[in-house]
Amino acid sequence: MDINEFDFALPEKLIAQTPLLDRTASRLLALNKVTGEITHTHFKSIIDYLNEGDTLVLNDTKVMPARLFGVKSDTGAKIEMLMLTEHDNGWEVLIKPAKRVQKGTEVYFGDGKIIATCVDILEQGGRIMQLKYDGILQERLDELGLMPLPPYIKETLDDQDRYQTVYAKAVGSAAAPTAGLHFTKELLAAIEEKGVNIAYITLHVGLGTFRPVSVDSIEDHDMHSEYYEMTTETAQLLNRTKASGKRIISVGTTSTRTLETIADENGHFEAQSGWTDIFIYPGYKFKAIDAMITNFHLPKSTLVMLVSSLATREFILDAYHEAVKEEYRFFSFGDAMFIY
Repeated sequence: MDINEFDFALPEKLIAQTPLLDRTASRLLALNKVTGEITHTHFKSIIDYLNEGDTLVLNDTKVMPARLFGVKSDTGAKIEMLMLTEHDNGWEVLIKPAKRVQKGTEVYFGDGKIIATCVDILEQGGRIMQLKYDGILQERLDELGLMPLPPYIKETLDDQDRYQTVYAKAVGSAAAPTAGLHFTKELLAAIEEKGVNIAYITLHVGLGTFRPVSVDSIEDHDMHSEYYEMTTETAQLLNRTKASGKRIISVGTTSTRTLETIADENGHFEAQSGWTDIFIYPGYKFKAIDAMITNFHLPKSTLVMLVSSLATREFILDAYHEAVKEEYRFFSFGDAMFIY
């Protein structure tokens, strides 16, 4: 399929730069994936679309404050580092300016509270850095780091917690699973009170989420790989949901990719962990989920391709054109869509 089939016009003014004060005040566009019918409402009404016995699946990953500013130990040149993924030989990072950091380069953060040494240079320009620090890394990051907001957000985030879901627990993401930002603890409690099950999986979101598709044919695109985990408790709950004929509803593309990775051909789940580079685009046959809550995504992105697979490309683009016309807010801090 041609990448341009997933393009649409998006005025820059619709890119949300700051989060709303009330998480549940976002607008919600509900799209019937069978008929293409569109309904406009607000996110707090999502509870009306959920039925007793359904299972809502949330990604409990927590964003690391992994954007660090430091200096080279030898010259004092300023360096910005974004930590992505931990490997056996160190952390995969993005460095700016990359040309200043070669093998053996040392970078000091917080007057040496973290010392990063480059041990490898990756094909796409990333670096592997070995870190030295006293105590616990998370405590040093909490002290020195900033939230790694997506590149299209230009405003400063006053409250760092607004780029975390209220249920974030497993530290390890370079970006938030943003469909979950609309939930409050009160809304989740009301959903459970209605008899809807809530399950948690973990997928640590990498910045590959924001990497543009640079090929003309989407089949030629290589997806980034991300680490996931599912517990026995979650697997058993999802299997019971399937067996009872109820729906599995994923919150976000990250939950969707995790569930579709783990489910076998019969839609059965087993507890497991690993790395996924699953690429979902039209023609894909869903095994795990029946519906999805998601935000509005970038034109020509893998995320638009994923949501187009659950409905159809035509229904999704119609919904996006409607959202633009109605001036919905787009991307990480924007409004939501429910595809059911």
